[in-house]
Amino acid sequence: MTAPNELRLLPWSGPEGKPCYLNTDDKAGYMSRLADNIEAVQLGTATELLEHASNTLDDHDQGPENLRRLAKELTGALRDVLRVATSRGRLLAASDPHRP
Repeated sequence: MTAPNELRLLPWSGPEGKPCYLNTDDKAGYMSRLADNIEAVQLGTATELLEHASNTLDDHDQGPENLRRLAKELTGALRDVLRVATSRGRLLAASDPHRP
């Protein structure tokens, strides 16, 4: 099985918002592919939301409620993207232990 420092951080949280990890040597297994697909969806959603945010911020007629909702959506997307980046960074570090 995977060494403890090679656990994959999954792109979703467990109960109480705690991180979930995958312990497997099978990078093509069901859970690995599921995590890859969810990461791709999260990154795609963040890309779309960024475009929406740019358009919303360019529209000076947006009220405080719309801006508050946008900030909440951006916060969620940023949390997801940060989790993906953290997970992929750990995977890179685990695959090349000499990498700084």
